[in-house]
Amino acid sequence: MRRAHTVEQVRAAEADLMARLPEGALMQRAAAGLAYAVVDLLGSAYGRRVLLLVGSGDNGGDALYAGALLARRGVQVEAWLLSEHAHPGGLATLKQAGGRVTGRPGRPDLVVDGIVGIGGRPGLRPEAVAALRSLDGVPVVAVDTPSGVGVDTGELDGPHVTAAVTVTFGTHKIAHLVDPAARASGAVHLVDIGLDLPEAPVEALQPDDVAALLPRPRPDAQKYTRGVVGVRAGSAEYPGAGLLSVAGAASGLCGMVRYVGDDAVADRVREAHPEVVGAGRVQAWVVGSGGGKHAGDELAAALADGVPTVVDADALRHVRVPIAVPAVLTPHAGELAAMTGADRGDIEARPLHHARSAAAAYGAVVLLKGRHTLIAAPDGRVRVTTTGTPWLATAGAGDVLGGLIGSLLAAGLTPYDAASVGSWLHGAAATLASGGGPVTAGAVAASIPAAVRGLADG
Repeated sequence: MRRAHTVEQVRAAEADLMARLPEGALMQRAAAGLAYAVVDLLGSAYGRRVLLLVGSGDNGGDALYAGALLARRGVQVEAWLLSEHAHPGGLATLKQAGGRVTGRPGRPDLVVDGIVGIGGRPGLRPEAVAALRSLDGVPVVAVDTPSGVGVDTGELDGPHVTAAVTVTFGTHKIAHLVDPAARASGAVHLVDIGLDLPEAPVEALQPDDVAALLPRPRPDAQKYTRGVVGVRAGSAEYPGAGLLSVAGAASGLCGMVRYVGDDAVADRVREAHPEVVGAGRVQAWVVGSGGGKHAGDELAAALADGVPTVVDADALRHVRVPIAVPAVLTPHAGELAAMTGADRGDIEARPLHHARSAAAAYGAVVLLKGRHTLIAAPDGRVRVTTTGTPWLATAGAGDVLGGLIGSLLAAGLTPYDAASVGSWLHGAAATLASGGGPVTAGAVAASIPAAVRGLADG
């Protein structure tokens, strides 16, 4: 599990560890990990040029001590001090190692961002903005988090660093996983410094976690014990949505799929998926994709069954608070704006805030689609999906996702786990189907079994 902790949690853990270590030992651990990552990115050390942008916090101290280590390996290290209160011990160590302080740096091979620590507010001071502007185009390694981002929120409010690599210590921070700040973090490299941390409020599943959660048939399994999912999706106007929802549901993760809907769509579903049957008892419903004017009626019929339900697309605007069954709501930003009255732009700027707020308001799991999809539980827990490819932004992909989550609900997962595992598998399947190029929703559905097999092989 990739866990992301708050600033308060990290500071408490650091204070506890520092009380048990010699003075300065924790910063030295961080600096060593940072220096190693810089050399790895540069590809070599001797003769390379590195510029440290140094503020007044401990991140500036980490950068200075790392600079000293780099200087001892033959790197030409300069420090541009953006504060009169740079870490004195780190500054002295850098100078002793052959590094120098400058106000007029040349063009370096790489910049180390030690401007603001994790306790800093979003945005940057004018002098930092000017320094970064003068270095435009030079790759940046951020210390802990890119300076200027909202560390606990993933939000951006004003100028900030955009890093090629972020080297973080002890644990991931929320800004590393949650957009839009995650986009500014680049590739994130975690350095273990020995922190003892509590449960994290934000997580990202990894392959081992998905493999552990994935429902697997028992030796004595039969189709009914593996779960039956019903799909109420598609219409005469949007038959493809019904087909794709069924394709996601019929990927083999539950025992049976039932389709209930427009007769013409039902005929096409049976032609494409002869294993799909008609109305009957189910353990979960998937409702809404392409439902058009009948989506509200289909949602009411599904909710009347009292089983867990995935509510997608057209059905989302018919959801009322509170939802009477365990549910997963799967909006994109525009749909969530229509549901809550919030501004779409604000949802895109503050997705973590809005996903959590909606989950609490509806008493349901909210899966807010995006580059890094957020799965928020009513109690405030959040998982972030980091699998996938930009090619997945294609028509019908969300229909497949809804069906996939429904099959996992029917197989016995909780709404939170079903949404998390389904989103992860959806992204992994898209990556397999894409192979680095364009992908269609149908190809994503067809690749779900391969994504599952990949977990087993791993």
